[in-house]
Amino acid sequence: MSKTFTKGKMVAVPSTSIIPERDIGSTPILECRHLGIDFGGLKAVDDFNLTIGRTEIAGLIGPNGAGKTTVFNLLTKVYQPTRGIIMLDGMDTHGKTTEQINRMGIARTFQNIRLFNNLTVEENVKVGLHNQTPYNTATGIFRLPKFWKQEKAAHESAMELLSIFDMQDLADYPAGSLPYGAQRRLEIVRALATNPSLLLLDEPAAGMNPSETAELMENIVKIRDTFQIAVLLIEHDMRLVMGICEGICVLNFGRVIAKGTSEEIQANPTVIEAYLGKKKKED
Repeated sequence: MSKTFTKGKMVAVPSTSIIPERDIGSTPILECRHLGIDFGGLKAVDDFNLTIGRTEIAGLIGPNGAGKTTVFNLLTKVYQPTRGIIMLDGMDTHGKTTEQINRMGIARTFQNIRLFNNLTVEENVKVGLHNQTPYNTATGIFRLPKFWKQEKAAHESAMELLSIFDMQDLADYPAGSLPYGAQRRLEIVRALATNPSLLLLDEPAAGMNPSETAELMENIVKIRDTFQIAVLLIEHDMRLVMGICEGICVLNFGRVIAKGTSEEIQANPTVIEAYLGKKKKED
């Protein structure tokens, strides 16, 4: 049975972008201005502009090879932009490293699951909590009281995060032993453990059946509402995208070809052409 999610009304902001009406009084969590990157003579991404509200669920879609994951790599500084500006919570991220970007508030998942398969589910989540663990090396080596206090806090935080996906009973299982869908969920939990203000999900529904996808949709909305953060997702499952995304940006050959609400995007002839190709003219 399909479920309808309540979306925020989208309104224009001075940059001509749109964000949820509820986010109007706050600085957008992300602003990309004329962002681009070249690989040799190829403009992989060119003149990419995007604004995301502080609690928006946004979608980045487009055909295979459109440059979507490259955009994610630019946002997380896996790649340094050739040109343009990325503002995170009003701060310029120029010259920042991937680790610094994570500490500033961006966390991500990947197309191909990247878990520590030999560690337990809980240990994988604790890896994400590392930047919130204040004890030093000596405290850890000698197992001083502060170490055990922080370990207890980390355990409680990990179990609380796992409970979002009802995975607390799997805490002691090796991550590599989990079914595919559960591994996807664990990767999202680990990303949340870094305490992001913007969560990037790269094809989170890949390999999931319709029931798992429906559950994922509910959980993404739950994450946004619980943590009051923004979510930007790349996804090919249009039922998921159109079902929960408030603002959608469409990329093709590295350039934005459309931005708008789900209703606007579904009716946009340029978007339809990009996905389906031009219709042959009738004789």
